[in-house]
Amino acid sequence: MATTKNGETITLNRAQLTHAATIITVGGQTAGVGRPGVLIALMAALTESSLRMLANTGSYPESGDYPNDGNGSDHDSLGLFQMRPAAGWGTVHDLMNPSYQAHAFYGGPSGPNYPSPRGLLDIPNWQQLDPGAAAQAVEVSAYPDRYQNFQPVAETILTTLTAPTTGTGNTGNSNIPETTRVVFPLPDGSWVKTGGFGGRADPFTFEPDYHFGTDYGAADGTLIFAVADGIVVHAGYTGTWGGLIIIEHTVQGERVASYYAHMWEHGIHVTDGMTVTAGQHIGDVGSSGKSTGAHLHLEIRPGGQGQPAIDSDKWLQDQGAEGLTDGETSRASCTLGGHK
Repeated sequence: MATTKNGETITLNRAQLTHAATIITVGGQTAGVGRPGVLIALMAALTESSLRMLANTGSYPESGDYPNDGNGSDHDSLGLFQMRPAAGWGTVHDLMNPSYQAHAFYGGPSGPNYPSPRGLLDIPNWQQLDPGAAAQAVEVSAYPDRYQNFQPVAETILTTLTAPTTGTGNTGNSNIPETTRVVFPLPDGSWVKTGGFGGRADPFTFEPDYHFGTDYGAADGTLIFAVADGIVVHAGYTGTWGGLIIIEHTVQGERVASYYAHMWEHGIHVTDGMTVTAGQHIGDVGSSGKSTGAHLHLEIRPGGQGQPAIDSDKWLQDQGAEGLTDGETSRASCTLGGHK
């Protein structure tokens, strides 16, 4: 159950929540979307279809042959986001697929509708718009003010469906599903390896030191991705680490924690207890804490949070991480040597 902005209480069924989960998952796997973009997509689908996969047999008789949650009659629109084949969103076959509709709504260079009609990522400065206005910019509805009414419902859905199934945060949740894949934490071609795992000289004091992670130099603001499906157990600012995210995963039956350090506070896009998918945009590269330049400090800790770290670069190679390319080694750019 959830309550709209105007005070109406609505109840969502399993089918509606399944579609919401699809929208959340596709958003998590699409670079640049983040939690704000997923919220906007949920608001749009709630408004357009009540999160139902609607056929439209009046305009497209064949649409009734696909799995659906009912028959709509809004001109020639179809599906969760009420997209129109005639407007270029896709074929009837395409638009009767919930995952396709979610990809099309988010748009961007990887969207099936790029460059037109515009998805959310194709709207200039969409992050600065009111969420309802951003939804309207994609949907181009005759009723532009109706999306805001569903923002509280979308917030409730997003919070509920991204919460861990048992336990939260640092409570030691042992029910983390096996990850579906392992990915490299930065976009291809955006990084240079600037520091490896092991002994070195501290770049501040020049004293002998030990580096427990791998540093990847990248431009300030470069997207950071979760290396695997998992649950966020820490997301916040922590002194020497700067902006730090810790995610716990299950990889090949083993508990593994991944650490992502040195983000600016505003560059952290997840919260404690949030469920994330491999490749989800969780933060942006920064240079906070004890750091000499913009980069990602990545640590991998088998056994979970607080356990000894291993060579994260080698671990990614051993896992055959998607998007892994060879980096060029240069100087180390952070000093987490003796920390934890």
